[in-house]
Amino acid sequence: MELFKLPRTLGEFENEEVTVNIGRFGPFIAHDKKFYSLNKEYDPYSITLEEAIPIVKEKRQAKEERTIKIFEKEKIQILRGPYGPYIKQGLRNYKLTKEQQERAADLSIEEVKQIIEELKANPPKKSARKKKNS
Repeated sequence: MELFKLPRTLGEFENEEVTVNIGRFGPFIAHDKKFYSLNKEYDPYSITLEEAIPIVKEKRQAKEERTIKIFEKEKIQILRGPYGPYIKQGLRNYKLTKEQQERAADLSIEEVKQIIEELKANPPKKSARKKKNS
């Protein structure tokens, strides 16, 4: 019977309904057609709207800070990643060199397109991993 308690509506935030549910990757908060993962410390059966709002704001801000530059017409973004800035076009990611990473915010659309074309023509070679002797 515990499973029938979800999805649970917590209330409204910014004129949109806030719900909590469990998906295949664990518990999450749904707000404004976006999904935010719930940490282990929060229980989806007992979380309140007051606890959920800061999570939504925090995750939204982290996503905004990730974006460096967006080229709307071409659907190309320059984003911050764990290994430095990179280019995202559709579902494909393109790595930037150290020099390009330093001036990622100043790259023009022409430069970005040129980088993508060069990487498509000459994809980086994947190094063979060393096998462990057991």
